[in-house]
Amino acid sequence: MKLVVFSILLCGYRAPAQTLEEAYRRILMDWGGLTRYGSENAELRQKPEAVFLGDEITEHWGSGKAQFFPGKSYLNRGITRQTAAQMLVRFRQDVISLKPKVVVIQAGTNDIASVMGPSTEGTMAEHFMSMTELAKANGIRVVLASVTPVCDCFQKMSHRRPAGKIISLNGWLKGYAEQSGSVYLDYHSALVEGRAMKQEFTVDGLIPNDAGYQKMAPLAEKAIAAALSK
Repeated sequence: MKLVVFSILLCGYRAPAQTLEEAYRRILMDWGGLTRYGSENAELRQKPEAVFLGDEITEHWGSGKAQFFPGKSYLNRGITRQTAAQMLVRFRQDVISLKPKVVVIQAGTNDIASVMGPSTEGTMAEHFMSMTELAKANGIRVVLASVTPVCDCFQKMSHRRPAGKIISLNGWLKGYAEQSGSVYLDYHSALVEGRAMKQEFTVDGLIPNDAGYQKMAPLAEKAIAAALSK
């Protein structure tokens, strides 16, 4: 029963029982994902200019032909299926302790999909606010990335991540970025057609493909530059 419930919360599609059991055990033992990058962080010898903290949208960046900002001192700290609450748990380890100049926070799609249980926009907002306040208290400039759109091009995605909820959260993120003196990074507008992600930019309706990441990269660099200039 636990595995069935967890499979629904985790991703919304059927997976082998062994895979679900491993994922369930991993979440129970390390809910915040602190072991994912712990050893890599300990081996760093220089401060990164920027840390990208996020979920699968961030983690998969660089897994294809579109490299993750070659030649740049940027670190990828994405973990698949994570929510803003989990990122907040590892914020000190994966961001503050690394002493970057900028953090790019990319979260929300899994909160909207209730991957770890129901989450209201108010609760999501509190997590974004907490991460932003922690960063600023430690002299780190903040870039708040929009939630990326989804499409039903390959499988049904919009029933768990409705366009209306994505647009609503992005509206809040944009307003809070202005209010808090952060930079809003609008991936959504670059990837969307109507209210859905353009099929040419995604591998599965959720995660960007090489073309999608190539579209996102200059926007991220521009946002980092804007944050550094503040």
